[in-house]
Amino acid sequence: MSYIIQAAGLTDIGLVRKNNEDNFGYDLRQGIFVVCDGMGGQQAGELASKIAVDTILGYYHDARDASQAGASQFEGVSQRAATLAGAIQLANQAIHEAGARDITVAGMGSTIVAVAVEGNLFSIANVGDSRIYLIRKNEVAQLTQDHSLVMEQVRRGLMTLEEAENSKMQNVIVRALGTDETVEPDLADHEFTSEDVLLLCSDGFSRYVKEDKMAEAVNQESLDQACTDLIEAAKAGGSDDNITCLLIRANSASWKDRFFGRLSGPGQKSST
Repeated sequence: MSYIIQAAGLTDIGLVRKNNEDNFGYDLRQGIFVVCDGMGGQQAGELASKIAVDTILGYYHDARDASQAGASQFEGVSQRAATLAGAIQLANQAIHEAGARDITVAGMGSTIVAVAVEGNLFSIANVGDSRIYLIRKNEVAQLTQDHSLVMEQVRRGLMTLEEAENSKMQNVIVRALGTDETVEPDLADHEFTSEDVLLLCSDGFSRYVKEDKMAEAVNQESLDQACTDLIEAAKAGGSDDNITCLLIRANSASWKDRFFGRLSGPGQKSST
């Protein structure tokens, strides 16, 4: 099955913060989509997330040789997922080295969620507490697991999900890009069905938008409008953080689409 991939993204400073530490970017032609949420305070957080997005997009634009990014070390996943993981390791290295060079941004880091699409298949990767959701026929499934202190407690049976959602420690993450010399992303391979939508988002979105609102918003033709509606839903829900969402839709391709190799939306877009 061939699919036409549509994409749209939007980031917003939100109602409380004075600067936006989120960044996102995508390249339809290379099939790569990224959302990052920086940390380290103002300039440091913004810089970390920008480095991550720029490194990933640059890697896919310039060279997709997995061996260049050390992707061969990842086993049990597709080469597509291993390549994505290798690119994330390069981003981790770039952030870590930038922090080491400049004491004013030392210790900066970033979360990341990323999707690599190839035909009817896609691979996902994540580090931190940004999330990827799959919306299929109005059903919403979270594809990633948060690398946060409270969710680690939930997985160990030491805290309920409700307690985690109300904890003051929600923003404490246990894995991030740039804070250490190496990082291990979570990886998974999946397959599209027609009209699937992937939602990549920062925690300023995921904590404040209910799954039924996600499904409702993406059930319209315009993904740009869906992004706008979802950002507004996060604000209405009381988000006190930066808010970012990136939507990817897989539409069945007609014979004309397959013949002309059409894409939908701009070939490349970035918030940076």
